[in-house]
Amino acid sequence: MSLKTCIIVLYLAFFNLESKANYFNYPFRLDIPPNVLEDARLDTFQLIYKYGYPAENYTVKTDDGYLLGLFRIARPGAVPVLMVHGLLDSSATWVMMGPDKSLGYMLYDQGYDVWMTNVRGNAYSKHHARFKESDRDFWNFSFHEMGTYDIPATIDFILMSTGYSQLHYVGHSQGTVIFWIMGSERPEYMDKVFMMQALAPVAFLTHCRSPVVNFLAAEDAAVAFLLRATGFNEFLPSNRLINTFKRAACHDTTISNMVCESLLFIIFGFNSQQLNETMLPVLIGHTPAGASTKQMHHYGQLRNSRRFQLFDYGIGNLVQYGSIRPPKYKLENVRTKVALYYGKNDWLAPPEDVDRLSQQLPNVVYKYLVPDEHFNHLDLIWGIDAKELIWNRMLAIMKFYEGPSYSNDQYYKK
Repeated sequence: MSLKTCIIVLYLAFFNLESKANYFNYPFRLDIPPNVLEDARLDTFQLIYKYGYPAENYTVKTDDGYLLGLFRIARPGAVPVLMVHGLLDSSATWVMMGPDKSLGYMLYDQGYDVWMTNVRGNAYSKHHARFKESDRDFWNFSFHEMGTYDIPATIDFILMSTGYSQLHYVGHSQGTVIFWIMGSERPEYMDKVFMMQALAPVAFLTHCRSPVVNFLAAEDAAVAFLLRATGFNEFLPSNRLINTFKRAACHDTTISNMVCESLLFIIFGFNSQQLNETMLPVLIGHTPAGASTKQMHHYGQLRNSRRFQLFDYGIGNLVQYGSIRPPKYKLENVRTKVALYYGKNDWLAPPEDVDRLSQQLPNVVYKYLVPDEHFNHLDLIWGIDAKELIWNRMLAIMKFYEGPSYSNDQYYKK
């Protein structure tokens, strides 16, 4: 086993020892605004309610038994928008920056009925009809199951609840990955999505520059086998130890802010100019929100294979798929209208890989590269200038394709 493998195993082991939590239970500095400290601890429902918006929460059961947390900024009768978060993130990402700097609130203010889901295994979706969170079988999933089970079940629940036949879809990062998978494996759901807005779209990782993903690719088999064999089925869990560590480390000081910024940027790319440092405790308070080790292993496989393909079981592929290599996802099945938004400094979704994705999707109606050399993966949802550079443009595209004769009745079931 290499030294790098040992380091990551020890790192994950350390962060899973909840009994050590008291060592990191230090108070925040007093110069952090009280509302920021409070927002770092509130969940998605509490954040929406706190700022005076109509908050609702639901539970969606998938066909394979996972119970998913679903939140709503309710505007009954309006066109529904489903928002799907990225890797290690949660529904909180769409509202945690506050009413003036969060895409979820902006879409509600513009007349939409906003729904924010949580995929299996994150902080809001850790229940199952048969398995416990501590069961190994609970964590036996990748993002494949999110695309084939989680999102279809969520779409059906929203359309049934609202009476609409279609909804808008907004996805960030992994939220785009699982949409392509749904289109590939469940193409009938393309008729239920009016339009897909893809922020930092991911499928191919050929030019990925993220040290974390590249490490997982380089140490693919060793890391996956060792972590799962030693019981580490969850990657960077959202538990008491991690939360208390984050509260201790991410103070409003130059050194600690640099540390916390680095923890975020090492995966996604550097751009401190777009990060609102005042809100750093909120960002750290809500991320990471959890993922499965198999899920991270799958990303490493995509990086290695340079293909957008199903999970590689090695010699088990013959039993699983009837072929030596795992099948490629069928991007040609993603028939719904798609708009792509991406940045030049995105380590997970670099322009070269987005261009390749764009060429294989059959119905890309809009593609926009942010004209800022430093704009990165997280800037599309958390950036100081995200509203001016991305969201206003996205809203205009949504309205444009709804058309001048747009009516809510167009979306209702006939």
